[in-house]
Amino acid sequence: MADTDPPAVPRPPTEGAGPVTTREAQRTVHPHLVSPRLRWQIFAVTWIAYAGFYFVRQAFSVAKLGILDDPLLAHTLSERVLGVIDAIYLAAYAVGQFVWGAWSDRFGPRRVVITGMIGAIGAACLMGASSALLVFGGAMVIQGLAQSAGWAPLCKNMGAFFPVAERGRVLGIWSTNYAFGGLAAPPFLGWLAYSVFDSWQAAFFCGAASLAVVLLLFVLFQRDAPEPGSREEKEPGAEPTRRGGLALYRSTLRDPMVLTLGAAYFLLKPARYAILLWGPVLVSDRLPHVDKVGATVIPVAFGAAGVLAPIAVGWVSDRLFQSRRVPAAVLSLALLTVVLGLFMPLTATDSVGVMVALLAVIGLAVYAADSMISCVAAVDFGTEDGAGTAAGLVNGCGSVGAILGGLLPGFLSGSSLFLLFSVAALLAGLVMLPHWNRRPRTAAAQ
Repeated sequence: MADTDPPAVPRPPTEGAGPVTTREAQRTVHPHLVSPRLRWQIFAVTWIAYAGFYFVRQAFSVAKLGILDDPLLAHTLSERVLGVIDAIYLAAYAVGQFVWGAWSDRFGPRRVVITGMIGAIGAACLMGASSALLVFGGAMVIQGLAQSAGWAPLCKNMGAFFPVAERGRVLGIWSTNYAFGGLAAPPFLGWLAYSVFDSWQAAFFCGAASLAVVLLLFVLFQRDAPEPGSREEKEPGAEPTRRGGLALYRSTLRDPMVLTLGAAYFLLKPARYAILLWGPVLVSDRLPHVDKVGATVIPVAFGAAGVLAPIAVGWVSDRLFQSRRVPAAVLSLALLTVVLGLFMPLTATDSVGVMVALLAVIGLAVYAADSMISCVAAVDFGTEDGAGTAAGLVNGCGSVGAILGGLLPGFLSGSSLFLLFSVAALLAGLVMLPHWNRRPRTAAAQ
């Protein structure tokens, strides 16, 4: 990406001068000075890393079809029980979001993400090896904690390499990782589980194998520091950027915009996670003539639109709204409110084409708003030291809402479910509307 006004290369400290602090190094080692190759290497490996998490996360969604059709498991693992297991997973995921973001500020993204990947692989193998209810519940707690080690640390990793003026576009493209993961993982795992191995357990083992490959790539190519060999990396005294977790939380919570983003994300995320975790089941209920493989393929429309949405909304927020993130998010939430309200009446036509179109529009709207709130705005409005903490707090709030997305489809009818999601999307837009003209401090200063 071309730089229109690159800053001057910083001079080395003169002999006899005092030591350069990490904060001073951060101010001189501008992201534009990092080699383009390294910047895009970090972009690529962190994108692959978060997409890889989904090949384990989505295994349970794919396995549900086989579990619900297994007569030996019909009484112990019913739809309601599976909904409770999803809620357990999402509760652990929410707890992890509040913790891992601050830990990535304190210890660096690399350690946190690698720990999460190892935990996710182990939990998936446990679920593939046993169908006992207690094993499923315990493994999903581990899975939730492990999965939550991905987003906030990786957002922080990206924020260190790209300035605010570029983040809407760059993080918009980067945010396609979770849309791609949600798009690619279900049909891939569904094909392996039901067409190749004819076993729902295979979904877990194949997902674990996929993430193991991603883990190897991450270990080889990821870097925490903005530039290998820079003073920022060599500086041994890192106390200014490694404040205690409570101090980081207090600093981040002082910004009302971070709290607003958290409230909006709490209201938005149930709809996304209901389709993400229950998509094949929701499709099967509305289109009973579709087989299992078809029920896992049709929700691909949701993820496919989700891949395009962050790219488009990132460009809009940077270029049309001059780095203001709220207008793009509010407009996306308005579209989402309408289409969720129309979902049940329109799918009553029993048409596969209508179902695909509706899931695509929902995916476009939900992922556009999601990427603005959870990634770009969370990093922008977080402090320099606390970008991971801000992203973790916002995503933690969203993950609390996501618990409802995993739980409610097992208990509510489709009409009540989508009406509730529509109202929640409307409220999310109203919460953000007063901040329409709000811009990050660093963007306003540029």
